[in-house]
Amino acid sequence: MKRTPVRRTSHPERRSVRSWLVSAGALSFLAGMLVTAAVVAIFPSGEANVADTWLEAASAVKIEVKPSKQEAPPPVTPPPGQAVAAAPAISANPFEDLRQRRLTLPVEGIRKEDLRDNFNEMRGTRRHEAIDVLAPRNTPVLAVEDGTIAKLFYSEAGGITIYQFDPTENYAYYYAHLERYADDLREGGNVKRGHILGYVGTTGNAPRDTPHLHFAIFKMGEDKRWWQGSPIDPYLVLR
Repeated sequence: MKRTPVRRTSHPERRSVRSWLVSAGALSFLAGMLVTAAVVAIFPSGEANVADTWLEAASAVKIEVKPSKQEAPPPVTPPPGQAVAAAPAISANPFEDLRQRRLTLPVEGIRKEDLRDNFNEMRGTRRHEAIDVLAPRNTPVLAVEDGTIAKLFYSEAGGITIYQFDPTENYAYYYAHLERYADDLREGGNVKRGHILGYVGTTGNAPRDTPHLHFAIFKMGEDKRWWQGSPIDPYLVLR
């Protein structure tokens, strides 16, 4: 059996490989030295400074975390309270205010001495809250001051009636049991003091043989309802 001869490297070839390895190692060493020198030049304090610099840069970054919609629910607005309209309290001020206006007497030809205070008299189960001014049928009924005709109204109790607002719309004047309206009277129209609004009569629940004017004053609330307010004694204003 023949053996395959083993080719052995000659001495010149061995020296060539060894020289190449030495050169490569030297180049690698020089490259490492250059990298180290560059790092030292950039970061003179060494590797610890490099790490510290990265930590400082990281700590300088502020991350703002915004809450999600579930974490920040919308504010709850309480339901508004229900406003209850209350009749304004009556004090001495309304009386003084109305007295200073020197209201015209509401029936033509009467005098202050003819007035009677029956404001607190009872009419069945309720208080009168007005005054009755007796006068012959068809005597002119006069506007006590300037104002607006808020409502022309017919009711079972008051008959033919008028609601007049004063210029400030704080007070309402109520004229009832009229025989009829003046021809030129219009709802929503403006009237002057002393203007003829209608005529004394007995409509509504007034006795048929006692013509008179049922006259009332009331202070209205903020809602300005022509049929509602706090009654004021007209006798104390007109006397």
